Amino acid sequence: MAEYELGIEVTEYMLAVRDTVHRFASEVMRPAGVELDRMVDPEEVIAETSPLWAALEKYRELGLVGQQEAYDPDLSPAQRVLLHCMVLEETCRGDVGLSITLSLFNMAPMVARNFGNEEAAKFFSERDEICCLALTEPNHGSDHCAFTEPTFFDSKVRTDCRISHDGDDFIINGQKSSWVSAGTLAGAIILMTTFEEGDQGIANGALFVVPSDLPGISKGKPLDKMGQRSLNQGEIFFDNVHVPRKFLMAEGADVYPIVWEFFLKDANLAMGMQFIGVARAAYEMALEYAKERVQGGVPIIQHQNVKLRLFDMYTRLETARSHVRRLAVNQATNENGISYQEAASAKVYATQAAFDIADAAIQTFGGYGLCREYPIEKVFRDARASMIQDGENSMLKIMAASRL
Repeated sequence: MAEYELGIEVTEYMLAVRDTVHRFASEVMRPAGVELDRMVDPEEVIAETSPLWAALEKYRELGLVGQQEAYDPDLSPAQRVLLHCMVLEETCRGDVGLSITLSLFNMAPMVARNFGNEEAAKFFSERDEICCLALTEPNHGSDHCAFTEPTFFDSKVRTDCRISHDGDDFIINGQKSSWVSAGTLAGAIILMTTFEEGDQGIANGALFVVPSDLPGISKGKPLDKMGQRSLNQGEIFFDNVHVPRKFLMAEGADVYPIVWEFFLKDANLAMGMQFIGVARAAYEMALEYAKERVQGGVPIIQHQNVKLRLFDMYTRLETARSHVRRLAVNQATNENGISYQEAASAKVYATQAAFDIADAAIQTFGGYGLCREYPIEKVFRDARASMIQDGENSMLKIMAASRL
């Protein structure tokens, strides 16, 4: 009998891909993620001997680089995006930081292609490298992407990374903050920056995809942080960097806010998909532990308060998964996609659910949940970071509310 989800047929191929990725996440990603998390110096995460590179090579062997582009072309758009939700859930169940790193591999040509820049797409396809998203700045966090708010168009607001025209090309100066994902190891940079000239504030900007080996680009040390330690992050500096026009994707105050909305909508949906995997990891760890841990002569899953807590976790997970997958399918199949507020709701709801479920899992483990011997404390730290990255949740709510 055929299997369906959201009214979409789940084929044998889709189930086979999901099961293959599940094994990869369990056997490769989770142990590698734990090893990377425990490295004292974040430089070790990207060292030549790091398990990161072996995991990347095995990921390439799966044939899923490019993700949705790599799936069976006979799948319908709805089936393709549903499979993508399944794949991201499985990889992030393994390790979310490592999953984000793998997702950034060869992203540059895909972005260039989406903006119709075939010259840049060909250039980056031949380089075969990890890409980073250079968005946040030392003095600009979520406000830098707040395309719905007055400050985004305020001429008095000055960004830390700015661009100017140099004939037909461009010059970039300034800095991106230490929160750039894959920042110190990436060979390509997706760069959002604002022009020196003009009186439209952050809105008068441009999107580039540039190679990180251009003269004048340098990188700082990897960031030492609480969660998602398997995800390399670090600052990038630009000192009179000459950028040829072929690396430009879009520019100008009439399109830059639209570009931000496009990027943030996709990023928020992706965050929703990813942190369903984190929520599931926390729930599964708590459920397994509750079946094994004995107190009062019985496994604690037989205690009423533990049963109630586990059911609440299960309900939050199922609700978040259904919400995110429905929106992802609608984005892929509806002519006009989904609204920004819908995409923001996916990110905000899923990341909050992941954190709450991880918190409840810690409570289920009791004192052992605070010990590094058990992986749940790592999942808890990873989940906490999600409510800040790719747009701090309160700021995303403000932006989304302005569209209601």
